[in-house]
Amino acid sequence: MTYTFYLENIKCAGCASAIKSGLEKNKNISSVEVEVKTGQVTIEADIDQSDEWLQTVKELGYPEKS
Repeated sequence: MTYTFYLENIKCAGCASAIKSGLEKNKNISSVEVEVKTGQVTIEADIDQSDEWLQTVKELGYPEKS
């Protein structure tokens, strides 16, 4: 399944890389794509762990957009 979120503070490829690295530690995620311009993060996973994923990126400094 595909899950999409919009995050704050994504300013460059380094930010995108940090988000991807942080999320890919979760064994249930098969892929992560980050669009720097829009702050969109797309996750491919078999199960929905949205709360956990959002907490992970928040701890990295990228909270969900309100």
